[in-house]
Amino acid sequence: MLNLERLRTLDALARHGSVSGAACGLHVTTSAVSQQMAKLEREVGQPLLAKNGRGVRLTDAGRILAGHAARIISQVELAQADVEAQRGRAVGELRIGAFPTAMRGLLPRTLTSLRADHPELRVLVREKEPEESMAAVVRGDLDMALAIDWHNKRMPVPAELTRTHLLDDGADIAVPENHPLVGRTQISLAEFAGDDWISWNEGQFCHEWLVFTLRGTGIEPRVAHIAEEHHTQLAFVEAGLGVCVTPRLGRGPVPPGVRLLPVCDTVRRHVYAVWRADADRRPSIRAAVEALREAAAAVAAASPADRA
Repeated sequence: MLNLERLRTLDALARHGSVSGAACGLHVTTSAVSQQMAKLEREVGQPLLAKNGRGVRLTDAGRILAGHAARIISQVELAQADVEAQRGRAVGELRIGAFPTAMRGLLPRTLTSLRADHPELRVLVREKEPEESMAAVVRGDLDMALAIDWHNKRMPVPAELTRTHLLDDGADIAVPENHPLVGRTQISLAEFAGDDWISWNEGQFCHEWLVFTLRGTGIEPRVAHIAEEHHTQLAFVEAGLGVCVTPRLGRGPVPPGVRLLPVCDTVRRHVYAVWRADADRRPSIRAAVEALREAAAAVAAASPADRA
């Protein structure tokens, strides 16, 4: 019997065109991809990969099985959706991945609403960066992901996923309280040309966005420190070690030695939910989308001037 997880690995290889691409898409090691493919080859009794220069390519058998794998994965999702839809109510388990500020700013209200309105639905939440959580939805490890992109740099969404907009989230520049721009009402990003920046990890979408945006204003950014968590970034700002972008969603208390400066350049994130298109009929997906929209609307209504 063919193993579904190994078929997912073959499907990723077919879509990404390389072992490294499949490993990146599945967020596993290249060794794990190779091991899964070796086991799948033993299951089917013939080679599925062949050497191609320094890489690999799918054999004829590999291409045939990859076509079936894509359909099998889709059918599994449809079967789950149909069984759940037949019950007519949101039941079972729903796995959601969310980035940190959405975890704080949207998920508590969302989960409280789902627990009250759909007591038979068990929701499991995992904190993940958007790229990681979307990949997990593609391979079936998560049912839904909360993701972001920026007004001037969109994040690509895999074709097999459906997305819905939830919220536009404004952001400010956090600076030390003695920064020379404190007290100004009209500030441009270009005026931070002489500042050190505290950014997210290199390679993350938000770090790439920051570098892209600053260069667009004529600034070659000096990234002095890397910190994953917004509160850590703000602690570095308070210590006078640089400035950072701080979104408003889920921001929480700001350290007393930090000042938040709005800039006349629009700095805004788009927050959205994604799920597999073939899971549209699942009542649990529809219930979660409704609860997320209500939570996002409540956040926007609570501080309309701060959101965008």
